[in-house]
Amino acid sequence: MKIGIVGLPNVGKSTLFNSITNAGAECANYPFCTIEPNVGVVAVPDERLEKLTQMYHAQKTIPAMIEFVDIAGLVKGASKGEGLGNKFLSHIREVDAILEVVRCFENPNVVHVDGSIDPIRDIDTINIELILADMETIDKKIDRAKKSLKADKKYQLEVDAAEKIKKALEEGKTARTVNLTEEEKETLKDTFLLTAKPILYIANVSEEQLGNVEQDENVKKVQEYAKQENTQAIPLCVKIEEELTILEPEDKKEMLKELGLDESGLDKVIKASYDLLGLMSFLTAGEPEVRAWTIKKGTKAPEAAGKIHSDIQRGFIKAEIVSYDDLMKEGSMVAAREKGLVRQEGKDYIMQEGDIVLFKFNV
Repeated sequence: MKIGIVGLPNVGKSTLFNSITNAGAECANYPFCTIEPNVGVVAVPDERLEKLTQMYHAQKTIPAMIEFVDIAGLVKGASKGEGLGNKFLSHIREVDAILEVVRCFENPNVVHVDGSIDPIRDIDTINIELILADMETIDKKIDRAKKSLKADKKYQLEVDAAEKIKKALEEGKTARTVNLTEEEKETLKDTFLLTAKPILYIANVSEEQLGNVEQDENVKKVQEYAKQENTQAIPLCVKIEEELTILEPEDKKEMLKELGLDESGLDKVIKASYDLLGLMSFLTAGEPEVRAWTIKKGTKAPEAAGKIHSDIQRGFIKAEIVSYDDLMKEGSMVAAREKGLVRQEGKDYIMQEGDIVLFKFNV
């Protein structure tokens, strides 16, 4: 699963990417420093793994992973190929969700491509380019569906769904704001609309703003905008997060304490990104290894077993499950079993966040 980090030039995209992945992407105070997208794979923070590792004396601990892509800054006219527009759009097409960095801080030493700080204008600049690209895509979809409709009435649903999207785009709204039925969504699956991708906004603030971020007008504007799109905006001082990544764990804890934070903003971003993709983790635990496995929310037990090995899915018999909270409360698998907290689940069981599982199978 890939998340693309986007934004106008000089809003803090590459600094955020460096902070998340510690990959050292080049940062500079001019547009298009990032030409080819940098890619970094990072662990999803999960404090449960550490406790399970201690409990089982595991030799290995493997967290869930998520991939971030740092995409070149966009400028007006990208949909027509301005700047690195074509590359920008093609790179967005390849990701599963978008993390949009919006500049909310003033700094005369860091130029803004439009000369002033206005987060909603910046969001609109990107949205307009993505909407224009989607308009072209949806027009082609409507033309094809209408031609097919002449031969088969079943294509009416496809036409209607595409027309709903087109109407929203013409009004300057994104495809993700349109309420579609599951059937309608299915008919548009092959369009890969840019503005239909899930999105999370990062309101990049200065260290001074961080202390009173709830009252900051620019941050409030971004959060209100995010609400309209049924998503969230996370205030973050990207520069501080970059500093935190180079500290030793104890020094990092101390700095977070001084800032009055219980966890780093980046941990929040990574967790929120994981959730944005509709993902969750189930866990396996034993002496060889403790591991978090990534699945889509709503996945049934046999499909989850297939994440470990296709043979386990093929020969699935049942899943032996205890919740992480129950296991921690009782202190051991034996105690949890004695209390009747270890369950046997079959093929129709829908996996829950934090299930600790042992799959039984026969091949």
